Formats: sequence, C-alpha cells, structure tokens
Amino acid sequence: MSVIIYHNPNCGTSRNTLAMIKASGESPEVILYLETPPSRERLVELLAMMKLPPRELLRRKGTPYDELTLDDPTLSDDQLIDAMMAHPILINRPIVITPKGAKLCRPSEQVLTLLDRPVAHFVKEDGEHVDYPPT
Repeated sequence: MSVIIYHNPNCGTSRNTLAMIKASGESPEVILYLETPPSRERLVELLAMMKLPPRELLRRKGTPYDELTLDDPTLSDDQLIDAMMAHPILINRPIVITPKGAKLCRPSEQVLTLLDRPVAHFVKEDGEHVDYPPT
C-alpha cells in the first residue's frame, strides 16, 4: 500500500501535509475528495481506521455546519455521516493513510509519524519551521 491523502488544494494545512509527504520521498495517491468524495462505506472505514467518531471529523470553518445545526448533541453518528455525504466540505482534511495507519493530519506535521522516512526539516507555507523528531 502506498501513501494516500484525501486532499483539498485550497487548504493550507492540506497543501503543507502533501508537501511534507513529497519531501519525505513518497509519491502519494492524491484524492481530491471534494471532486471525488468517499462513498459512505469508505467514510465509515476511514473513521474506524482513525479511531474517530464522526463528530470529530466534522469541519466547521467555511462549511454549512452552523446552518445544519450539526452542533446538536442529539444527532446520531449516522445523521452526521449523512451530512458529510451530502456536503463533503464538512469532512475535515487532510486524511492520510499509510501502512503505519491513518490520521487526520491537523496540524500538518502529524503526517510525519505515518511516514517511513519522514523529512527532518520542513518550512511551511507561512514560514513556520518543523523539525522531526521534535527537539
């Protein structure tokens, strides 16, 4: 299995994560999840792989989260997944899968724990320096 990233090129965190993957010598499979959303079955599988409940994968900023009142604690996991299926922008990103596991990589440097040969030094788009392992 290679590295897979569920990516949104309009997201700085997602761009930084993809750049760290490439700087580490990997050629990931890039899934532009807004253009090609995961199936319901795949989304459920991703949640299980990341050991996350659906609520923890919901993105609030720049989404219809508030309009859909997704902060309602009575909503079931199935209802939250339904919302993500209807509005893929609600799926937080980037999600990265490697042979070492799967993770929502926020912040982007979390991806380094999933890579075989993680880059030791990286400069993010905003100029922040990342050292791995952290010093």
